[in-house]
Amino acid sequence: MADFETQHLPVDRTAIAPDGSDVRVLLGLACGGMAHFELGPNQVSNAVAHKTVEEIWYFLSGRGQMWRRQSGRSEVVDVYSGVCLTIPLGTHFQFRSFGYEPLTAIGVTMPPWPGADEAIIVRGKWQPTVV
Repeated sequence: MADFETQHLPVDRTAIAPDGSDVRVLLGLACGGMAHFELGPNQVSNAVAHKTVEEIWYFLSGRGQMWRRQSGRSEVVDVYSGVCLTIPLGTHFQFRSFGYEPLTAIGVTMPPWPGADEAIIVRGKWQPTVV
């Protein structure tokens, strides 16, 4: 049995996601992990797909759009505080922020994030602005 833990959101990023967003790694258990993602104002992420994990994202603040593509289906949805969406295994996805504030979300990854080789850069809908 895992010990229970408590954590506050780190002030500074703890990693940079393969999509280029800032990550503040939160807690995890054997079957999943959680992180806080932040994409700066008027930024566009790299488009990526995951090899072994799927995710659920819940947007906290900012405004933007998320593009997802899988099995010939492609869509763009508006994202803002209160929107929740899934990124099933193998889905190509990319997101962008609008306006003067960062776009922030909490993401749950199942299984836990295995490391830097998990994400594959793919061709996206928009030209990325992150490095």
